[in-house]
Amino acid sequence: MICVPDASPDDGLPYSQAAANNRDPILAQLRRLLAQSDSVVEIGAGTGQHALHFARALPDIRWQPTEHPDALEILGRRCVGTGLPNLAKPLALDIRATPWPVRAPGAFFTANTLHIVAWETVEVFFAACGEHAGPNTLLIAYGPFNYDGRFTSESNERFDGWLRERDGASGIRDFERVDACARGAGFALSEDIAMPANNRLLCWGQGAGRGSDAPGASC
Repeated sequence: MICVPDASPDDGLPYSQAAANNRDPILAQLRRLLAQSDSVVEIGAGTGQHALHFARALPDIRWQPTEHPDALEILGRRCVGTGLPNLAKPLALDIRATPWPVRAPGAFFTANTLHIVAWETVEVFFAACGEHAGPNTLLIAYGPFNYDGRFTSESNERFDGWLRERDGASGIRDFERVDACARGAGFALSEDIAMPANNRLLCWGQGAGRGSDAPGASC
């Protein structure tokens, strides 16, 4: 295993304290969830801190970070030259521009993206994951979610207000609507894991069958 320094606020690149805080709790779950996977496509890799940390800790998994073309430079600067053979060169990927330039991976992973992008983009995200998934592909999403139309904490409610003030198309998503999109794309929820700071880690696997007629399955 090749060891490289963790991302640091001293390296001159944009740095997310949230990513630094949540990387180890997420990694603890990914070790188990990805036990049978050999590749991951990360959608919306942002600063690249997760990509670097997870690729370093999971050397048997090929980690493919992607980001919107307009935000790819920072991700590339953090990932290039790490010496990690399983960390692929970052790809430009606009969620809305389908088909995506990726092959069916062992898993799709995204963190703190679904509440940032517009709801229409969330719908495209799930549909595209379904179109690019193989028979055993997992879909893993991390972030805050509402349940039964209610916030799970006062801090999440404040965060939602900040998001919507900044961009009216953003906002914490309802789990039920997100799960309906996943089921409509052919995924079935396997785990809903409570995480620190009022976040969740949702994991879906192939098996729901696209076009499921289960209640709420339409996105």
